[in-house]
Amino acid sequence: MDSIIFDVDGTLWDSTEKVALAWQEVLRRHDLPADHITAARLKQEFGKTMAAIARSLFPELEETFALQILDEICTYENDYLLTDSPEAYPGVSGTFRTLSKKLPMFIVSNSQSGYIETFLKITGLSDCVTDHLCYGDTGNEKDSNIRAVAEKNGLKSPVYVGDTLGDLMASEAAGVPFIFCEYGFGDITGHEAAARISDITDLVTLCEEGIL
Repeated sequence: MDSIIFDVDGTLWDSTEKVALAWQEVLRRHDLPADHITAARLKQEFGKTMAAIARSLFPELEETFALQILDEICTYENDYLLTDSPEAYPGVSGTFRTLSKKLPMFIVSNSQSGYIETFLKITGLSDCVTDHLCYGDTGNEKDSNIRAVAEKNGLKSPVYVGDTLGDLMASEAAGVPFIFCEYGFGDITGHEAAARISDITDLVTLCEEGIL
């Protein structure tokens, strides 16, 4: 292992309570139903691409309009989180600061543009992350973005850390070992991961013991 690439939602923090409030506010501006946008529902959606989320949450809307609404929501969301900020999971800051001294760290997410930057600004971890990429930057699926980050930065044996079956499948498609966060939003029952962690700080132990 020469590097670590991280997912964000369900892996490094849970922003769904704050995000739900931001989404509801935008929907109500357009006189659209908003009560179905809850933290629990967003946990089911996070990790999907923006187009897939639009289809799932707004099936009654014409797709182009649904994507326009979602684009407005995501732009507002980034600003909203800077004023009503979630916290990273316990141990994330210390883990990043410890591991970034030993390995380059990266983030690849299916989020909108600006979301990773918002996370890094809120947590103060920008100096720990070498590079990042998301669906909003490229319009590409997560496996493609994992490969792009690896190729751009000359990574030979990265691992991907995430919390959903989609993360596992993206890792497999990218040819990268997957570390599953058991504390996150998803479930990979019936599937194998290179390693499983019950706390983000377990990554430090795995590295120190040479398991990764």
